[in-house]
Amino acid sequence: MDTVLDVKGLKAYYLMKYFGISREVRAVDDITMSIRRNEIYGIAGESSSGKTSLIKVLAAAMRPPLEVVDGSVRYHFNGEEIDPTTASKEDLKRIRWKHLSYIMQGSMSVLNPVRRIERTFADFAKEPLGLSGPAFRERVEQHLSSLKLPPSVLRSYPHELSGGMRQRVTIGLATVCHPEFIIADEPTTALDVVVQKEVLSMIREIQQKMGSSVVFVTHDMSVHANMADRIGIIYAGRLVEEGPTRQMFFAPKHPYTAHLVASLPRIGDTTQRPALEGKPPNLADPPPGCRFHPRCPLAIDKCRTDVPPLETVDTDHRTACWRWQDVRPLDGAPTGKMEAQL
Repeated sequence: MDTVLDVKGLKAYYLMKYFGISREVRAVDDITMSIRRNEIYGIAGESSSGKTSLIKVLAAAMRPPLEVVDGSVRYHFNGEEIDPTTASKEDLKRIRWKHLSYIMQGSMSVLNPVRRIERTFADFAKEPLGLSGPAFRERVEQHLSSLKLPPSVLRSYPHELSGGMRQRVTIGLATVCHPEFIIADEPTTALDVVVQKEVLSMIREIQQKMGSSVVFVTHDMSVHANMADRIGIIYAGRLVEEGPTRQMFFAPKHPYTAHLVASLPRIGDTTQRPALEGKPPNLADPPPGCRFHPRCPLAIDKCRTDVPPLETVDTDHRTACWRWQDVRPLDGAPTGKMEAQL
């Protein structure tokens, strides 16, 4: 299949040295994945699993002490191949916003509080679009209209807008140049459920209209159920399972995925959700073998010593588990009517 992004053996660590003591935090540790054109790929996992560190590498938004120590990241834009981890500043400037864009977590991470919205759009998009004056303003106003925002927003400061409007402005900044690849880092954080639904619908509509590929990062599995075509599950810096959304929810092949899916609340269901004992490992000193084994109910001796490979177990479905054939959906996992909605 036609891919827009290929990641192979990617390792990105936080390399720190304090008081003469060196320390490395293996936030992204040997991840291999591909993103296809015109698909939404969801990345899920609990806090501190390495999701944000991974997308910082993909977005070429790394800052020390995060460094790529091995592997490659290759985008395919207009027949050209580019690795953002080794590309020059000129090459990155050429692809940023026009081909590769980034919806950051929290709108105020993007919007300058002392600049009007129109100035921010000019900073981001005027050069990539190659427009100026009335033509540029008309293009921006048309784009904002498709996001259900009035032209008057351009004269506003960020603090004069509601949280939902600021988030839509942020989405507008990331999509006004019609990029081929969009990275969305928890774009619905701190939004109420009504606004969250609007924002998610908006991202889906934009993706379908432009035919872009989207990497959508969130720990909320219910959001992935409604947004993603495929889902990748990250645990302790490693990709432990990847597959089509339906299979991930109704036929998970990794015990961690099964727990994530079973944690979803359902209307009318008052039964207690199964808890996952223990806590995520310290990525500066991860356990040997499978990193999930200290919390896994299926763990055997082999899990404690040998790292399971990410192998194909079904059509378009990969998992890294020595006992994937024994994994079953847990009590509380979605069934029946909920299955029909996916």
